[in-house]
Amino acid sequence: MRGDGDWIGRATGDLIVAMGFYTRLPLPHDRANAGKELGRASWAAPLAGAIVGAMGALAYGLAHAVGLPPLPAAGLALVATLVLTGGLHEDGLADTVDAFGAGATPETRLAIMRDSRIGTFGGCALILSIGLRWAALASLAGPMRVAGAFVAAHAAARAMPPLLMLLIPPARPDGLSATAGLPPTDRVAAAALLGLAALLIGLGFGNGLIAAVVLALCLPAIRSIALNKIGGQTGDVLGALEQVSEVVVLLVAARG
Repeated sequence: MRGDGDWIGRATGDLIVAMGFYTRLPLPHDRANAGKELGRASWAAPLAGAIVGAMGALAYGLAHAVGLPPLPAAGLALVATLVLTGGLHEDGLADTVDAFGAGATPETRLAIMRDSRIGTFGGCALILSIGLRWAALASLAGPMRVAGAFVAAHAAARAMPPLLMLLIPPARPDGLSATAGLPPTDRVAAAALLGLAALLIGLGFGNGLIAAVVLALCLPAIRSIALNKIGGQTGDVLGALEQVSEVVVLLVAARG
């Protein structure tokens, strides 16, 4: 019984660490939301994503209940998730696209990633990411369909960065990804299974399988680009992968 209690306590702690990193919710605990602790909690990333997606779906449902049409309801759902996460992955997407688009060498690309300013490439990437997600959600036109797709997208997307961390090393000796280190393989596998389950449940078997296949193709593609551009991955690259994955899942869901 004590072992079960210890296991439940560790699992709860991992989820709180993941929530502390992926959201701005003030959840007090005695573990860090970074470094090795974050690597050990990587299995819980899809659960944290599912909670974020559920909050966005709740915002959509409330907007729908007061009579707003799908387009503004979908916009409010996105606003809810952006407020909840602080635009964490959107920041990574903008920095990565700016760096890969404007940098001439690996060194300059890494320097651009650390520049807080957003350039043309990053701005365009954010417009496309938000616009595609907004359009896809609005096309679903129903609280239940939006809930399934939104939860699936956020859960599956957060299962992707730990997989990339196993495939390529950090591009720099410091930073978020480097301090997290190599996440335990069993934790990454658990995250992948949770992400797959979210896809199959949230999108249905057919669309869920299609989304899983497309995500599986995105992973080596982004791995190849990151290796070519900076020789590895960074926290920004991981954020960009999460954003691409969200877009992919929601576009598949919009197929009907």
